[in-house]
Amino acid sequence: MPRLLLIKTSSLGDVIHALPALTDIRHHCPDWQVSWMVEESFAALPALHSGVHQVIPVATRRWRHHCFAAQTRSDLQNLRQTLRQAQFDLSLDLQGLIKSALLGALAPTHHLGYDRFSAREPLACWAYQDTFAVPWSLHAVQRNRMLSAKALGYTPDEAVCYGITASSWQAQWIPCTTYVVLLHATSRTDKEWPEAHWVQLGQHLYERGIRAIVPAGNPREQARANRLASAIAGAVAAPSLDLTQLAGLLGQAWAVVGVDTGLTHLACALGRPVVALFTATDPLATGVFGSPVARNCGGKERCPTVSEVLQHLQELTIGDRVMKEPVPSVPESPAGQGLPAAFRKSGSGRCDPEASGS
Repeated sequence: MPRLLLIKTSSLGDVIHALPALTDIRHHCPDWQVSWMVEESFAALPALHSGVHQVIPVATRRWRHHCFAAQTRSDLQNLRQTLRQAQFDLSLDLQGLIKSALLGALAPTHHLGYDRFSAREPLACWAYQDTFAVPWSLHAVQRNRMLSAKALGYTPDEAVCYGITASSWQAQWIPCTTYVVLLHATSRTDKEWPEAHWVQLGQHLYERGIRAIVPAGNPREQARANRLASAIAGAVAAPSLDLTQLAGLLGQAWAVVGVDTGLTHLACALGRPVVALFTATDPLATGVFGSPVARNCGGKERCPTVSEVLQHLQELTIGDRVMKEPVPSVPESPAGQGLPAAFRKSGSGRCDPEASGS
């Protein structure tokens, strides 16, 4: 059985965008045994795909800060040994970075990747024996699929399949009723949606019997989640969750509304109704993709309104009784109007409600 090393280490959204390529490979090359090299913090994600034989975690973020530590040397030695013992016939670098190319080079095999006009870091192509041109105009999902198809010699199907499922997961704090997950957290403040908009959305859904769950990661995000949960009737600020738990939470949601972040793409990959909010980036390149129940809303320097989001939710859940009523136009209040003082003082990112046509 031929063995393939697939390399896509980070970030969360990038790893998710590579999943359909793996589905294609397993469909068109069923004899290939596929292992996936990924950053340790995202290792749970490829493991959700039945086509992965082995997940090979790396810790480049940790190694970068402790270059000369004994643990780093030991980790790299173990990684090199794992890659040699696996005896891969090919490695395919879907990342196109110098970092990923160097990691792949630790495996004694034939290396494939983007050509110098297609890679994010052109120098990475010097580590590959064969390179392939892939247009930058394609969505990230399609770029991964095209590279894989060219490298392994098949034509991908038109339909996109992420190929993952989340295990059923329950916790006492999860409402025993219909819930929506509000993904407010992102690594860049200019990608944030105004907190006042989140409150308006949550309140409107609560009036229709849908409770909000607000996850968070770091302390800043947790503080915002607490503010939102206290301002939205019936809302719950979720405790800290790992990636497997988050997948279970998203996989059982009535719908997910999220900013441009990896978890929003995870909800799309799990087949949930998703409205993705864009304020600073172009959804044509990295928006939610390939799902009939996922919509991109907004765009670069265009902040989505609450009414737009509600309209998308109604269209995506048309068969659901809770959204059968027509969605009224929701007046967009200035940021913080009618909210507690602590809430009004909190930052809401660069997406100004008053500048978004409200």
